[in-house]
Amino acid sequence: MLTLTTPALLFSAISLLLLAYTNRFLALAQLIRNLHAQYKQNADSVLLGQINNLRIRVHIIRYMQILGITSLLLCVLSMFLIYIGETVWAEVIFGVALLLLIASLALSVWEIQISVKALDIHLRDIENK
Repeated sequence: MLTLTTPALLFSAISLLLLAYTNRFLALAQLIRNLHAQYKQNADSVLLGQINNLRIRVHIIRYMQILGITSLLLCVLSMFLIYIGETVWAEVIFGVALLLLIASLALSVWEIQISVKALDIHLRDIENK
């Protein structure tokens, strides 16, 4: 049986995830700004490729954040439903919250893989010289 403490357990985990996602977003945003300034000074196709890669990653992070926030909201809704005695709906809503959290984490793995591939290309370029 679902109790009030079960959805509440996810609050700290989801909050930490959202903080990590926000930090990723801010770091990428700063990198994009720097690369944009460099591109304006010297229009290089490599820089343009990096900017496009970062654009994809920023969009993925946005979806990660949306899914994480929605998961947190559904946890709160689940707690409210438990409080008013609607346990069946609370369990369903909590299940959806868990699925959204899983989707958010899966997107996080995808974004990390894109990041590693971009770094590998960068490192190969150095190794080839």
